[in-house]
Amino acid sequence: MLGLCGESDFRLVHDLIAKGDEDARIALDVYLHRLKKYIGGYTAVLGGLDVITFTAGIGENDDAVRAGALDGLEHLGIKLDPELNAGRVKEPKIVSTDDSPVTVVVYPTNEELAIARHTMRTAGLD
Repeated sequence: MLGLCGESDFRLVHDLIAKGDEDARIALDVYLHRLKKYIGGYTAVLGGLDVITFTAGIGENDDAVRAGALDGLEHLGIKLDPELNAGRVKEPKIVSTDDSPVTVVVYPTNEELAIARHTMRTAGLD
């Protein structure tokens, strides 16, 4: 993203797009295209798809990226519920429709807790 539009913070990328910045629009399109390639490629390698999980900063906070990454993949059994997908997610949440063959989940991370737990184990304090 940084190389294509000069920003890596997706909030700023969306702001640039809203202001008509074509480089930011192209950068987001490239990003979404790559996500779709990974989803499709791994679906083929695994022989199907049960769950897609979005996590971390972009996955938790950017409903437009989640929707854009799955747009056009309905033939894989993915049915995203726009209302459930709307906004940031603070707790684990299913954002697919009830009748979606593939469950789409947003799962917030807690990197600080994971680092603390790993540190405790490494130090033999667990």
